[in-house]
Formats: sequence, C-alpha cells, structure tokens
Amino acid sequence: MAQLPAGYVPLIEALLRWLRPAPRPVPDALWQQACQDVPWLRGLSADQQQRLRALATRFLHEKTISPVGGLTLRDEDVLLLAAVCCLPLLQLGEAGLRGWSQLILYPDAFRVQRSHVDAAGVLHEWDDELIGESWDSGPLILSWADIQADLQAPFDGYCVAVHEMAHKIDALDGAIDGTPPLPREWQRQWARDFQQAYDAFCAQVDAGEATLIDPYAAEAPEEFFAVATEYHFSAPDVLAEALPVVAAHLRRFYGEPPKVPALDDAAR
Repeated sequence: MAQLPAGYVPLIEALLRWLRPAPRPVPDALWQQACQDVPWLRGLSADQQQRLRALATRFLHEKTISPVGGLTLRDEDVLLLAAVCCLPLLQLGEAGLRGWSQLILYPDAFRVQRSHVDAAGVLHEWDDELIGESWDSGPLILSWADIQADLQAPFDGYCVAVHEMAHKIDALDGAIDGTPPLPREWQRQWARDFQQAYDAFCAQVDAGEATLIDPYAAEAPEEFFAVATEYHFSAPDVLAEALPVVAAHLRRFYGEPPKVPALDDAAR
C-alpha cells in the first residue's frame, strides 16, 4: 500500500476523532456531589464549572486510571480525581491532556529508585519517597492519601494533583523548564519575569530567610512553576503577595483562581 503524503495526517487525525466513541456523560448527581466535596470546585463560577465538567469527562474517556497497592476507588472518587487534575486546564482546554495516557494511583506515598553518575564516574543509587511524579511522555503518579489531605486543607497552598499536572503542561512544548507553550512575545516576557522571580526566591532560600511559599520551589525552574501553580489554585492571595509578577502571569494563563468559599461553606 502506498504511503500517504504528510498532508493527509490532519485528515486522518480528524477521521479518528470522528470514529472514536463519544465520552460517557457524567451523571448530574455525581457532578453535583463532586462540586460539594471539592472546595476549589465550589469556588468556581458557573461557566468555569461547566468547562471543568467537560474536561473531566474527556479525562475519564482518554486516561486509564490504575489504582495499585490494593486501593479501591468509588465512582465519585474517580470523578473527583479527574476534576482536580483538570483544574489547570480551564483556559488551556483539552490540548493540556496530550502526550500521556495513564494515571497510577498509590494508596499513600510511594518509593522510587534513583541513580546518578557523578563527575568521577561513580554511580550513586538511593530511594526517594514521593507523593507525586510526572514522567516524561509517561504516566502521572499520585498518592491518594495526599490528595485527600489537600482536600482537607484546601487553602494552605498545596495540591499534589495540580502540581504534577503543571509538569505535564510544562512538557507540552517539548521542554520541562518552567515555561508552558505560549505565543512568542508572551513567552519572552514569561521567561524573563519567571527567571528574575526564581533567582530572587532562590537567594532568599539560600540565605535561610523565611518564605511565604514552599521553599521546594527553589529546587528548579520547573518546580518553581509547579509550586506557583499550586498556590494559584489553593492560596492565590499568598502567591500575589509573595510573587506578584508571577501571580499575574498565572492569572492570565490559568484564568481567575477559585474564590474561597465562605467559612461556613468551607467547614461543611
């Protein structure tokens, strides 16, 4: 069979999308329950909730969710997981789901083996205990216990699912460097502003100064972006105080963060 010219590729992709079965709709009662159970969802506008529901539906259609270690999930748990993972995609849309197909969910923190060859050629191996990880072109890996802990303290600046999804978004342009895909002019502004903010933040951490946001953000530019993304959704006022220029970029990129529900609602 003759090979089709490259120009046919978009046509083939469009045909495959047309042939693919439509996602199963999320039942109204299940979605309403998720909106009650997840404080960040309660803080979204009606339009944002509608867009997030569509994204979560697509997520459940395209991603294989694999609980391990004896973990069992209910339907409402799976929807909650998809909705939280899709929070950073409210502006970006379905394009943010490209490049990977599986979410592996551990009951708790998990161990991974690391290795590194130093300048002298010596191999070093060690174990890391993680609550989340994002593999290049591979699965997203999360701890269910830590997702639940984040939901119990939703405005403390932490959301492991959003953090790891930020890495997936960062990787969409082929480089995990703290800069997601952006128009050229904005990309230049972003790179300049984030580098300046990152350098200043690292100087604070190196000097032993207290920081308003998690000092883990000083580990690397990509971690700075991912940690800032967590704060955008879970403690936007803290981010705006600590890193106002970064906060402005993230508001433009992600849209307005969820509004903090009233105290009586948040306590339910």
